[in-house]
Amino acid sequence: MPTLDHLNGDIVLIVDDIPENLALLHDALDEAGYTVLVATNGDDALRLARQSRPDVILLDAVMPGMDGFEVARRLKADPLSQPIPVVFMTGLTETEHVVAAFAAGGADYVTKPIRPMEVLARIAAHMANARQMRQARGALDAFGQATVAVRARDGRLLWQTPLARRLLKTYFDLDPALERAPEALMTWIGEARRTGMENREMPLAAPRDGRRLLASLHDPAGAGPEGEAQEREWLLVLREENHAAAVDALMAAFRLTAREAEVLYWVSKGKTSKDIGDILGSSPRTVNKHLEHVFEKLGVETRTAAASLALSRMTATGGERGT
Repeated sequence: MPTLDHLNGDIVLIVDDIPENLALLHDALDEAGYTVLVATNGDDALRLARQSRPDVILLDAVMPGMDGFEVARRLKADPLSQPIPVVFMTGLTETEHVVAAFAAGGADYVTKPIRPMEVLARIAAHMANARQMRQARGALDAFGQATVAVRARDGRLLWQTPLARRLLKTYFDLDPALERAPEALMTWIGEARRTGMENREMPLAAPRDGRRLLASLHDPAGAGPEGEAQEREWLLVLREENHAAAVDALMAAFRLTAREAEVLYWVSKGKTSKDIGDILGSSPRTVNKHLEHVFEKLGVETRTAAASLALSRMTATGGERGT
């Protein structure tokens, strides 16, 4: 089944096993100008969501077989349906069921008996928010930005651009279908917040094949009360830095060995001998010995002078490029 054309109208998928509810909602949504899809069970809902990419899903919480909570969890685990807002329909107003709805990935809920005007108002609000998010993600994708949104409370990956998904898979061996950030990523976020390093680019993962992954952490909602920290959504902007070409350029320019060029490269990045040792798997003493040879070959006496020459050479040759 081909994906429906969203240019012809916003699409709402209704999932309910009660024919009367389906008829009531279908008529109200159709009259309001929406394209309406219908599923009466969880399996059909998952299939239609993947094929047609509706703008909003109205999901009954209690259905025979796969209930609405499990449907929502599966929708949010699939990158194709993850961004779609899910509005639960439930007669279960106890706190535990409301919590379960949000924990499963729901964006909102309405209670039964269904009041069509209330449903239309809620759908319109979520539709507008979803449209803005799609436009923002589309702009990021168009400019090659690797961006991922993470919910602070539980590490849920709310959305990620294709480039971010590729980088997370490469550096963390992360299955794209998983819905939670890797533990190492959450640890990195916690450390960035603890040290007040938000909005500053820092290494995120160990180097691989002459490349390393950098990230900067942003709070799109701005700072709020401390008690609200767990409800925040964090934005991470990722960038892959390829220093292999820069190392090659330094080797050729100054007749350095590969390890000497690596040491000089990291010196040009402001790293201490201990930092460089940690990166290269060497002791600070070994790094300093390499650095002595570098100084001799460059005809300089200080790290600052060596770094200046290295940066000048890398800039001139375009030896370093990031993703």
